[in-house]
Amino acid sequence: MRVLAILNSRSGGPEVLEAGEVDDPVPGSAEVLIDVAAAGMNHADLSQRAGGYPPPPGAPAWLGMEVSGTIAHVGVDVVGWSVGDEVCALLPGGGYAERVAVHASLVLPRPEGVSLVDAAALPEAAATVWSNVFMLGELAADETLLVHGGTSGIGSMAIQVARALGADVITTVGSAAKVSFVESLGARGLNYHEADFVEEVKAATDGHGADVILDLVGGDYLPRNVSALAVGGRVMVIANQSGEPSTFALGSLMMKRGRIHGTTIRPRPLAEKAAIIAGVRENVWPLIEGGAVRPVVDHVLPLAEAAEAHRQLEAGGHIGKFLLRVR
Repeated sequence: MRVLAILNSRSGGPEVLEAGEVDDPVPGSAEVLIDVAAAGMNHADLSQRAGGYPPPPGAPAWLGMEVSGTIAHVGVDVVGWSVGDEVCALLPGGGYAERVAVHASLVLPRPEGVSLVDAAALPEAAATVWSNVFMLGELAADETLLVHGGTSGIGSMAIQVARALGADVITTVGSAAKVSFVESLGARGLNYHEADFVEEVKAATDGHGADVILDLVGGDYLPRNVSALAVGGRVMVIANQSGEPSTFALGSLMMKRGRIHGTTIRPRPLAEKAAIIAGVRENVWPLIEGGAVRPVVDHVLPLAEAAEAHRQLEAGGHIGKFLLRVR
């Protein structure tokens, strides 16, 4: 049996994405098979399409690191999941397709109050935020989090979870409309076209600085992050969307006794990813089901329009996630 998927036979721009067919995935004994309702889109997908972020060994070659849908089959060693369960899942790849097979430890239940399609916006953002801001960054209540890119899927998730757990949040965005949006989530918004975030963070914290910084931009933001950092602060670098190299004065970081973590989730061993997903289910899912955190979705387009969705995501200006509807 064959299923529909979005393939790119070569690297390049959005035009390389084409609908095609792949073999129906065969789940292993510890995996579940999911009939996909929607696939979440991430900047990592854009990088993979362009040839800069290959999938880890053993993962499908086509794009997609998160989906929502309904379980169609469970492996013989799987416990806790049944055929017909509505779920979402973190994937190493292959989400732009009608069906996916995924290890059961990377599956999450559809949260109450969230539609099955919108649930596709949750796994990657929630896992990224929980693992970086809380597991590694150890953000505590009453500390200050600085988020770059506050209207992205990850940024909007970070704002909401941090605020729900008692932290103050400052975030950089690119327009007045985006400032208004992040402030509606409870953050202090800074338009980076108009404000120096280093000075603004120092002023907002009475000179203390940011305890944790979540950076998706990279490049020349790194030395400025160090300047904005509190003593004992932690910089979490999860992307380099600027594409530029970073340099900073090591002495400045040393004087602040600061830490810089560069992290990714996708290539990690299964056990590490499973621990992150378990933490998300225990700590973030109750916030979503209680209404304190919600997925922020900008656009939902049909799977067949993946190339157009990539064009729109690359153009910027969006608030929240792009999703590809499969069913």
